[in-house]
Amino acid sequence: MTFKLLTTTAIAVAMLATGAQAQEKLKIGVTATLEGTYTVLGEDGMRGFNVALKERGGVVGGKEVEVIVGSTDASPDSAVRAARKLVEQDEVDVLIAPLSGSEGIAIRDYAKTQPDMTFINASSGAQETTYVNPSENFFRFNLDGAQWQAGLGEYIYNEKGYRTIATVGEDYSFIYTQVFGLALEFCNLGGEITERFWVPLGTKDFASVIAALPDDVDAIYLGLGGGDAVNFLNQYQQAGGEAALIGGSIMVDQTVLSSKGSAKEALVGTVAASGQGDTWEDEGWQGFVKAYQDAFPPEERFPGPSLLATSYYNAASAVFNALDEVGGDLSGGHDQFREVLANMQLDAPNGTITLDENRQAIGTNFVTEVVEDEEGNLVSKVVKVVENVNQTLGMDPEKFATIGLPAREVPECKVFE
Repeated sequence: MTFKLLTTTAIAVAMLATGAQAQEKLKIGVTATLEGTYTVLGEDGMRGFNVALKERGGVVGGKEVEVIVGSTDASPDSAVRAARKLVEQDEVDVLIAPLSGSEGIAIRDYAKTQPDMTFINASSGAQETTYVNPSENFFRFNLDGAQWQAGLGEYIYNEKGYRTIATVGEDYSFIYTQVFGLALEFCNLGGEITERFWVPLGTKDFASVIAALPDDVDAIYLGLGGGDAVNFLNQYQQAGGEAALIGGSIMVDQTVLSSKGSAKEALVGTVAASGQGDTWEDEGWQGFVKAYQDAFPPEERFPGPSLLATSYYNAASAVFNALDEVGGDLSGGHDQFREVLANMQLDAPNGTITLDENRQAIGTNFVTEVVEDEEGNLVSKVVKVVENVNQTLGMDPEKFATIGLPAREVPECKVFE
């Protein structure tokens, strides 16, 4: 699959509103992982952004939008370099960034050095980004990785009957946060995580991990994405692996389910959780899916939007809605613009989103199962919807704070309530 819509680091969007040409431009900076293991995620994230821009004819707040894109490789250093160029050299008016978890923590810290710039998270999901020392000029309209697991631990324990699992995950903040959310629910019910395997982002050879996977567990949880997910599935299938699988959020979206080859068939029946579900019958979701499909030729997109496309679309929509409300006026240190963002109720395709006091999303989550649809595509079928998921996962904030931040062995697998 090629990516033709946005391939340079500076693209002027020439679409104008019907009628007179806008007199001024708004420069919107966007970063995405257009290099490395998560390239396919970044490409689809940008598709989601462009669907939001296309809906407005390229004009927001009465002004023509110029988009300047920064490319990253999912590393914190690359994220800061891209952001610094966009903010300090290109002098964008607003920055939507970044995509990946540890990038988000780095951009939060960079945001504190740029008090006159407003940062809107694109899709990164590390808990720490907004939960610890949040930046007043950083807003996140997507759930974090733990919120994106809400309902999964309960479902695999009560509905699937799993009592013991092992986990395999990429060794960085987002997947720590995903396992954190899964473990809190699953272990609190009496489930046991017997082993946790961590692999570097960009791993190509999974042979040693696959050989070490325990045989005496009910299922294996996979916290992998992009090229890592595809490589693991290919090698796991070749090794004859037959364990029941549980998926992290980016393991079972279209960036993996639409990949080439037959290895992805190993995911059929995999239960997972995410901020969206391909088969959700909600009218708003179905409308977004159609808009995504109509915006790009079939060979240049997935059958449906990935979680990254949805998150970028939501981030862009929040920015555009707020700019429309303030008439494109970002004077006064963005104060009015930020007030609108902070108090926004975003009617997103994947459910209503509001922000908490740390400017972190509260929203809807979906427990899903991978199935084959009528056209032979693999999709995530919704089996449960969890509404109003906050960052402490419904726990008392003081008790939640005692658990510690997501890490390789945090949380402990034990009963917390």
